Amino acid sequence: MSTELRDRFFALSTGRAEAGEVARYCAEVDAVDAEPVATLDGLAISWHPTVRHKAVRFVDAERIEAGARELFARPSEAAPHLAAVFVDPRELSFRTYENVLPLDHLFEDAGLEFELTDRETLATDAYSFSLGLPAAARARLERLDSLGLYVPPLNAASRGGDRFIFHSALLAGALTEAVTAALPQLDGFSHVNPVFRCNRFEPDDANFHRHLDTPYYDAARGHVSRYTVLLYLTGGSAAPVLDLAGGAALEEIGPFTCVIFDQRYEHEGAPYRDGRKVFLRTELIFTDPDVTHDPEIGALFSKACYWTGESVFAPELARHADACYDKVAAAHWTGLVPGAPREPFVHKRFRGVDFVANGHDFWFAKDEGVSLAECAAITLLDYFNCKLGDTPFRALCDADVIEADGTAWISGFLQDRRGGSAVTPFDKSVLFPEPEERDDLCCPFHEGPRFDATRNEEIVGLYTRAQTFAKAHITPAPILMLGEEVMLDPDRFVVQGNLIHVLGKEALTPVNFAACWNSGGFPENYIEVGADVGVVHLLVPPIVFTESATGYHLQFDFFRNSWMVKHRQATVPVPTINDQDPELVEDDPQSPWLDAVDPALVAGGRRERTADLWWAGDSPLIDELYDSAG
Repeated sequence: MSTELRDRFFALSTGRAEAGEVARYCAEVDAVDAEPVATLDGLAISWHPTVRHKAVRFVDAERIEAGARELFARPSEAAPHLAAVFVDPRELSFRTYENVLPLDHLFEDAGLEFELTDRETLATDAYSFSLGLPAAARARLERLDSLGLYVPPLNAASRGGDRFIFHSALLAGALTEAVTAALPQLDGFSHVNPVFRCNRFEPDDANFHRHLDTPYYDAARGHVSRYTVLLYLTGGSAAPVLDLAGGAALEEIGPFTCVIFDQRYEHEGAPYRDGRKVFLRTELIFTDPDVTHDPEIGALFSKACYWTGESVFAPELARHADACYDKVAAAHWTGLVPGAPREPFVHKRFRGVDFVANGHDFWFAKDEGVSLAECAAITLLDYFNCKLGDTPFRALCDADVIEADGTAWISGFLQDRRGGSAVTPFDKSVLFPEPEERDDLCCPFHEGPRFDATRNEEIVGLYTRAQTFAKAHITPAPILMLGEEVMLDPDRFVVQGNLIHVLGKEALTPVNFAACWNSGGFPENYIEVGADVGVVHLLVPPIVFTESATGYHLQFDFFRNSWMVKHRQATVPVPTINDQDPELVEDDPQSPWLDAVDPALVAGGRRERTADLWWAGDSPLIDELYDSAG
């Protein structure tokens, strides 16, 4: 049944199925609530659609766990390395909204020798060219449309059509050379962005509404985009194909026409009257170390990202997200224009704690049971949509959208809804009890019934090292999850003035530890998983807060400054010793704790071990546990 659901999804995705057939298929999917089989990039993935896992993404198949890899379809004959996975859209956050596919291999040995000719000035800082290229390169570009990688974008309601996003440094490099030769007057031009959006519109699709392209910005490199590049892979006519507000309107366009225009232009495009419209979009990147940054623009961009995620739960917020993105794009060139005072907010209730948010500002009522650290923790959980157990934070909240003028109403609103604490402090040391005193007995083979796994030198040695490994990942975490219960470490939230500093992960020096087992298994067979602890590691800017007599107002701005923003969530197994019958171990040897450790937590690179571990095979985790560098 699941295989049929998987294969029918791709058969129906061609767009040729009747509406009734699609409706019946959707009803069948809604009746299936199977569990995901793997996790990738923090997202639980299923190999077929289910009532929860309805958003398709494409990933490098080698990144999927080997035991589940063959379950996943590889629907693109031209890109067989890509597997289709299905995710729960409720789990998405701003770091996983887009699905960027690696397609450099498609352009290898393609003779990417491009030339932009027949230059025509459409308007000030707006040009069109014909793209000259070898037949092999032309065929590779035309092949993009047949890869079968299109998915509806998150903002499908406002932009029409389908698209997929891919990365190709080879294609970008060839276009960079062509642009440099065709537009030598572009001072500061660095390169073409290697991230491309491949867009497809059928004649009956909606227009891509009038909008501004949000500029790319990299503060660390002093890079900013200033021009949009549209490369039309198919030709046709429309009313119009492309309309640059205040500039030019193109009613007809030929295949392999390249249009380059200043990103200050608001623009709109319509599907062709006849035939499929396929084009690539990217941008020209410039080096500009003097770019300034307005914190209000950063705040608005935070809201746009937040409303994009919240639109999964409240679709009406999609239009607010689009409006914020357009205001941000315009503000990069002309400054921020005051908007209408009425704006959306979302009121959420998480296990007795009510708060109001808009993606940049988070308001909480002051309550004896709710600390400032708890407010900060809930802000982080909400913004990053962290998973508690198998459920994303936002799905655990009761929420409703409120449109209001200003923020003066929030304090009184929350005062009427005060509850208890939802995120309690937790002493991490209880996870790591001291081992029993070691004895001088040998192994099950020599000691028989006197053997005690909890006191054996080798088992306790491995247990201690496993504890050190787990501590290295758990101790620095400001937020912990045991199943769906969430706890915080108050010591990782440091308040200085009006700032809350969230302390991140620090390096922990490994503890060196010092080895005739002929039966009863090996030391690793006696180390069980005592608990699975979810940890959230964050490298974030300080959270600004103001305190009033009735509440806290937190401001969380990722885009205002040059901080490198990172968020990582993982599950760390806590070790415990299982004093089990050696004969049972002999019959069914298992390594529960070693097998439970996420490979992503293990440091890369070959290490030198401090001891000759006769019982241990080739294992990066064992190498780290017994690292001689410590």
